[in-house]
Formats: sequence, C-alpha cells, structure tokens
Amino acid sequence: MLTGEDALMCHQCQRNDKGAVVRCQACNRKRYCYPCMKRWYPHLEPKDFARKCPFCQFNCNCKLCLRMMGITAPLRIATPEEEKIEHYLYTLRMLLPWFKDFCKEQKSEKEIEAVVKGLPLSEIEIQEAPCENDERVYCNYCSTSLANFHRSCPNCSYELCLACCRDLREGCLPDVECCLSALVQWKANTDGSIPCPPKDFGGCGSSILHLKCMFSEDSLSKLESKANHILEVQSSKSSKMDSCMNILRKAASRKSSDNYLYCPSARDAQAGDMGNFQGHWVKGEPVIVRDVLDLTSGLSWEPMVMWRALREKKRKRVNSENFEVKAIDCLDFCEVEINIHQFFSGYSNGRFHKNGWPEMLKLKDWPPSNLFEERLPRHGVEFLAALPFHEYTNFRDGLLNVAAMLPNDVLKPDLGPKTYIAYGFAEELGSGDSVTKLHCDMSDAVKHTTSNGKFKEKQDDGGALWDIFRREDTPKLKEYLIKHFREFRHFNDSSIGKVYHPIHDQTFYLSVEHKMKLKDEYGIEPWTFAQKLGEAVFIPAGCPHQSCIKVAVDFVSPESILECIRLTEEFRLLPQLHRAREDKLEVKKMALHALFHVVKYLEDKYT
Repeated sequence: MLTGEDALMCHQCQRNDKGAVVRCQACNRKRYCYPCMKRWYPHLEPKDFARKCPFCQFNCNCKLCLRMMGITAPLRIATPEEEKIEHYLYTLRMLLPWFKDFCKEQKSEKEIEAVVKGLPLSEIEIQEAPCENDERVYCNYCSTSLANFHRSCPNCSYELCLACCRDLREGCLPDVECCLSALVQWKANTDGSIPCPPKDFGGCGSSILHLKCMFSEDSLSKLESKANHILEVQSSKSSKMDSCMNILRKAASRKSSDNYLYCPSARDAQAGDMGNFQGHWVKGEPVIVRDVLDLTSGLSWEPMVMWRALREKKRKRVNSENFEVKAIDCLDFCEVEINIHQFFSGYSNGRFHKNGWPEMLKLKDWPPSNLFEERLPRHGVEFLAALPFHEYTNFRDGLLNVAAMLPNDVLKPDLGPKTYIAYGFAEELGSGDSVTKLHCDMSDAVKHTTSNGKFKEKQDDGGALWDIFRREDTPKLKEYLIKHFREFRHFNDSSIGKVYHPIHDQTFYLSVEHKMKLKDEYGIEPWTFAQKLGEAVFIPAGCPHQSCIKVAVDFVSPESILECIRLTEEFRLLPQLHRAREDKLEVKKMALHALFHVVKYLEDKYT
C-alpha cells in the first residue's frame, strides 16, 4: 500500500501538494485531487471518482493518457456475408447508370477520333497514359481530375479533359480570367481535332492533342458486362434487396415535410435502422442522430482538453511545442498566425483587439491533411466510435462509403476527421462572421458538435445553429442572393464586393431577417435547428448550409454520386483562382474504383 507523499499523488496533475485526494475503489490505485476534479471534470462528483475513476473508464484527460499511443477503436461486429452482398448490390445499382453514361461519353470522343484519323471505329486504339497510383492528374485548363479519356499534347504534355474538349468545340469554354485574346485564337478544328493551346494557357500551340486513356478499354468493357450479368442473375432471385429498392422508390416519390427531420437515436442506428435512414437520404434530406455519445467513453472535447491532447510528430524540430496555426480574423478576413494554446484559451475566455473590438477567430480544417489521428489519437478513437450508420461514415471500411473502396495504394482525398472552431457570441450580430458561412460541400458529411456552442435561440439552452437548404431550392437561393447581395455586410461593415457564385464564394450568412425575406419572395426556407451536444448531423452533398463549431468527417454515399459529379462540373466553371475550384474529391475516379471493387467481390457469388 502506498504511504506518505505517494498516497497523495494525483494521477491528473502528478502532484502531491494539493491536499486530499479521492481514491478509485475499482482499481484501488488511481487518485484524483479535488482541484483537478473541479477543473477538468466539472460534470462529475467526487463519489463518481470513488466508484470508478476516469482512468478506469478510459476517458481520463490528463496529458499522459491523452497522448497514449497504440490505441485502437473498438472492433466492429463482423458484417455477415449476406448483408455485405446486399450493400454491394445496392452500390452497384446506384453507380451503374452513371457508369453507362460515362462510357457513352467516351465512346463519342472515340468516334470523333475515328473521324480525325479517317479510320473505322473498330480500328481505333487508344494509347494508355502512364499514371502512378500516388499521382493526381488534372486538366490543365479547368483543374478537374482526369478519370479516363482525355487529350494530351505529345510535345509539352498539356492535358485537357473531355468536358473542356466539348466546350471548346461548342465555342463556350469557361472563362478562366486569363488572356482573352489567346482564348479567341484557341479553337477546335472543323474535323473535331483540338490543337494544343497557346503559351498563354500553358501549352505550346504547335501540336494536335492526342486521345489517351487511363483504364484500358477492355477492362471497362468487361466491367460493364460483368455488372450487367450480376444484376440480371440477382433480379431473377427473390431477396431483401428487391424490397429495399421498392422502399427507396416510394420514399423518393413522396414530398418532403417542410419541418420534419428524421431523428433516430444512436442505439437505433447501431441496431440496423438502415431502411428508414436510406429512405430520407435518397431524397437528399439531412438526418439528425441523437445520443451518439452513448457509444463512446465520454472523453472531453473541451478546447483546453484538446490542447493538452496535442502531440507533435516524432521528427525533431525547433520549438516543437509552439504549435503555430493559421486562423482567419473574421473582422477583416485576414489570415493571422497564432499559438494553438492561445487560440483555445481565447475560445474559452474571449479575445479583444487593441481598439476594444472583439477578436473573432476561425480555425478551419484543423488538424490539416489527415493528421487528426496522429495529433489527437484518443479523440480520433472517440470520434470513430461515435459514428452512427458506420456503413456510410466509416472512412476506413464503410461498406456503403464509396471513398472507402479506393485501393490502399491509390492517393486518397482528405476527408477528415477535422475540426471547425470559431469564436462567437450569444447574439447573432446580424452577419454571422465567425461561423461557417453559406456553402455547399462536394461530398456528404456527418458533423458532431463537441460543446454547447456560443449561438443560442430564444427559450433554448444553446447549441450549434444550423440552416440547411434542399438541393432543389438552390436555384432560387442563388437568385435571391444575387438580387440582394448589396444588402449584406461583413462584421466590419465592408461590402461583399464581386460575386462569382453566391454559394461557392462562401461570403454570405443569412440572418433571421434575410431568411424571412427569402421565404416571402421565393417561398423557400431551410431546415433550421440547434444541434445539441451528443447529436450528429448528416448533410447530403449539394445541400447549401451554414453552421458553427463542429467536428466532421466527409464520405461519399452511392446515392450522392450524381450530385457530387454535378457539383464537380459546377466548380470547374468558377474562376481560376477561386477557393472552391480545385477538384479535391476526384469523384469519377473514386466511382470507377468502387465499381471494380464491388464487381470483383460479387462476381464469384453470381457466376
């Protein structure tokens, strides 16, 4: 038995000079002092520590425990083969219509190639373009990812996607705000061939672009044939998939209720309430899942706890504990560098400029570039455990997550997890500058709130305030914003300025007054709700929304593939330096790999 100073050693702070401690009766080893219990576990009573301490419950937030390595998320129950087959058949049914259109587009380009070369279509052989699996290949003009067929210059390697080839032939190539005189000179030839663009566009202007592919024609032809065969065999058999598809067809035909959101509990989600979820999801409706923290250990997500959890990479560096990050000052939209500890302290205690104005900072997409689980290992495990409908949301092996079907050796997009943390006030202040402004994600997303937030509604105890619009209301929403953009102001009273795309610009925040005016003039309104602690919000790709603090992970559902591709086409029309223009998702390549993946698995079951 420990005696003397050791008997008073607090596990949390590793000190023995803070007075009395409470000993855990479960392990009879760990002790916590009263100051640490009050500061770091305000939701617990001393008797809770005596019954079973945070260390025993795997939610201790001392620095040592938070930085423990070798921690893995709880193992999922193995998916029965029958259920896996159903999920993959469902994915195949969703992706195959797009794939057939994709093949038709490529066949049309091959027919143009036959005309250019004066050969029968059957004699045209497309040269394969070498591409490493860890390499991203983009169209040099519109920055869209190249999925298969494209045109390439043999002299300078300038590459052009099929969409830009089509637009150039039709004389409507999107303006990327560079030399317009060069754009006038760059035209497709009468036979459909396309010359390499002038040097002003990055080309050499001295050769004809050759048609190339990234997947062999034979492999795609076999893929379509196998997919059709699988579905023909499956359709001749009675299965749960038939009834599932009927449910979805009926759901898609029903009109959404204006104020209704599907809100199952986390236990319902884990118990397999998939049919109801998919019935709403296929219509592009958001879903709220309650009580997701019931699935976790209860680790704290308070800002200062997250700060204590941070661990640096193992490589040596100067001032490794400085943790400088870049945040946005929402008063003037300037990027500022700040120590992450100072940022989190300011979130809890507030920060002010020298002139007395409140300093509203926003930290977005942090930690960056797939570093969440490395920098915050315990929180990464906690977040993964809290994901409901893991068939969709699990970014490692979700059976209905198209993004998770990419081969291990293929470069993957950064889909999170990541945090969005912003300072705010209980009052709306009219502009909502410290929140994530109205925007539209290229992929699906599930977003947790990790604290009670700073934004409140009247007779309400607070939460992350959400406004989510339907996909089909986007045209009217855009029209309203273009019509009224001069009425919007930033918090420092500066005007919005030039509008390229009222949603993708991410410069508008709809106040209560603007939402009322939008309903009066255009008859549309968002789903508006306060997300409480322990609730997860699912947002379909293509739904414009605005929000505040959250932890999020993106995913790509089979139901959203067409919407993701539509958004990719929309983004490519933005100006060259626009923040949303880059095709970070590469959804067409992702969908192709997903088809290869599910067909390979199902092939043996239906031959």
